[in-house]
Amino acid sequence: METGTIISFANVAARYEGGREVLSDVSFNISGGAFYFLTGASGAGKTTLLRLIYHLHPQSRGQIKLFGKTTAGMSRDDITALRRKMAIVFQEYSLISHLSVFDNIALPLRVRGADEKYVKKLVAKTLEWVGLAQYANQKPLNLSGGQQQRVSVARAIITQPEILLADEPTGNLDDDSAARLMELFLQMNKNFGTTIILATHSTKLIETYKFPKILVADKHVMFQNNPTGEEPVRARTLKTNAADPGRKKPENYFSKLSLDLENQFSKIAGDEK
Repeated sequence: METGTIISFANVAARYEGGREVLSDVSFNISGGAFYFLTGASGAGKTTLLRLIYHLHPQSRGQIKLFGKTTAGMSRDDITALRRKMAIVFQEYSLISHLSVFDNIALPLRVRGADEKYVKKLVAKTLEWVGLAQYANQKPLNLSGGQQQRVSVARAIITQPEILLADEPTGNLDDDSAARLMELFLQMNKNFGTTIILATHSTKLIETYKFPKILVADKHVMFQNNPTGEEPVRARTLKTNAADPGRKKPENYFSKLSLDLENQFSKIAGDEK
């Protein structure tokens, strides 16, 4: 994973259908391996910011660079190549209901033309990693909300993205399911160096996991608890139960499998080159 600046905004603004600006004069740099909470009131522009990063919405002015490349004027093929380095997780799960859990997770690899034997091996490992191996042949609607969200995360991470954007992924989950989902994100950041920006309204999550915040307010973006020059904050630097010492630590589904899964990711990546 890259460790230099991989997301750069310079005086960026965004608007919808010729209306008022939702974001105005937004400038910041984010280094590889960082983990940020994205906060702000409903309608402040959090989702718009994520859409700008994923290139789902064009800026109305200013410059955006991803992985050192300016996004303005990119061809469709360039955008596709760029998105292959990123993944996005939504609050609504966005799973394909008529496909099995296994096939939902396998979809990104199959779209890229990966060899089926590697697809089967990698999906099986990823299912173990997220604690859902026994549900491989189930349809998503047969799973709980927390389980469906873990499937959506598994599908997002199967290609080992360098940037993961998560838009209110715990918004529909109970506390236990939210904690398990956070454990997935923490392990991604810690073990694979994935840069994560997670939008949330949950003060409990923010107080429990001491990551710096990106606050969106009054059309602008402000960074909090991340002094200039500080190294990217990663999961291994956190005490995840600091806000509540008596709280039971979320079950780690993949501490024994993370290295094996990383080797599988490296293997398939090497074969695709």
